[in-house]
Amino acid sequence: MTVLAGRASRIAAAWAALDGVPDPEVPVLSVRDLGIVRGVLETDDGIEVLLTPTYSGCPATEVIADSVRQALDAAGLGPVKLTQRLAPAWTTDWISDSGRSKLLAYGIAPPGGTSAVVPSGVGTIRIRPRDVACPQCGSSQTERLSAFGSTACKALYRCLACREPFEHFKPI
Repeated sequence: MTVLAGRASRIAAAWAALDGVPDPEVPVLSVRDLGIVRGVLETDDGIEVLLTPTYSGCPATEVIADSVRQALDAAGLGPVKLTQRLAPAWTTDWISDSGRSKLLAYGIAPPGGTSAVVPSGVGTIRIRPRDVACPQCGSSQTERLSAFGSTACKALYRCLACREPFEHFKPI
């Protein structure tokens, strides 16, 4: 096996291990589904993982870092260096399609995409999303009850058709 092939297989093994690291606030999602793992590199000292928190004050950041380190150590891929990248800022656009499907199946309305980034690098951020569909019945006749749900990244909604409450992962 060449050195290049060995590095590629270690990086692939690291990505696979990260598939099993759940987000502590939304455990149906892995850190890969959430899009906070921005890169995996092999260095002379081991594996380096680039993480971008969902926001700089996220209370789960330390737990995620510990979980990532433990998963990679358990896979025999240590030593592990974690590097936090704050720019570009995380966006819900980074949630994978699989992650969006998992949110919906879990009963959380996934975020819609934020508006496309224009050539200047600036896009429009919607504070209040439109047409949040109910994850139970699919109706778009919903109302926001609270800007915050069980975590700061979710809002509490109610479906006017089936009357069920649900959380919506807010687009950022």
